[in-house]
Amino acid sequence: MYIFFQAEAYAPWLAPYAYGIVLLGFAFFLFRLFENWYARSYDRPLFRNYFIYKKLSPSQIEILKDEFHFYNKLSEKHKNQFQHRIAQFLSEKKFIGRGELIITERMMVLVAATACMLSFGRKNYTYSLIEFILIYPDEFYSTINNNFHKGEFNPRERALVLSWKDFEEGFQINNDNFNVGIHEFMHAMQLEAKKSGDIDSARFIKQFQNILKQLTFQEVKDQLENTKYFREYAFTNQYEFMAVLAEYFFESPKDFKAIFPKLYDYTKKLLNFNFAGY
Repeated sequence: MYIFFQAEAYAPWLAPYAYGIVLLGFAFFLFRLFENWYARSYDRPLFRNYFIYKKLSPSQIEILKDEFHFYNKLSEKHKNQFQHRIAQFLSEKKFIGRGELIITERMMVLVAATACMLSFGRKNYTYSLIEFILIYPDEFYSTINNNFHKGEFNPRERALVLSWKDFEEGFQINNDNFNVGIHEFMHAMQLEAKKSGDIDSARFIKQFQNILKQLTFQEVKDQLENTKYFREYAFTNQYEFMAVLAEYFFESPKDFKAIFPKLYDYTKKLLNFNFAGY
């Protein structure tokens, strides 16, 4: 009896907190409904970032300034967002060197920066299907198809694998439309969109279908044939086409927009990319 009356005496004190929790939960539910409606209506997330608080070390920032051209084109606000995202990415992934390669801070920052550049317009940006980043010194033998690769995404092992030699060439020569880092991270993004049901995934699938629809139009087919703008490998399948499209989007945006304006526009919407002049 004593326990019963003791609990009853304290119940009025707990009621305001319970009501507050219920109201906060209901408000959050309404916010998520509005957020989903906004994303569907305007083809972009209402908020890309809720909180920005993580910072890179001075040495990591110097690597970005000295070697990652995209970072220097961003506003101060977007630089802070970019730093936060790279720091978050680095905290979630395990980097492993293969073939006696030793992982350095520079390697980690540049790989993370490439990944975060590709996903900079997205709300979910850390590639949930990737747990390990494996880096080889050069091309590596893959048991997936018994061939040598410059890069691959292995969802079963939750691993993205890169040849460091080819990765470096990809971002050092930033206008040749070859970037193995962008290419492989796009494959990871594609599969994540296929498996997930979040806002970013729904937007990705919608714009991906718009891109594929463009390829059914005869005038686009003729232009692809006449210009030979995209390299032959792009036409291996629809997933390789999207990965190659991402390389061209970042490395030669002016040419891409001039030659294939609709494909460029849909790629821009797919990535929600309104930064650094793109």
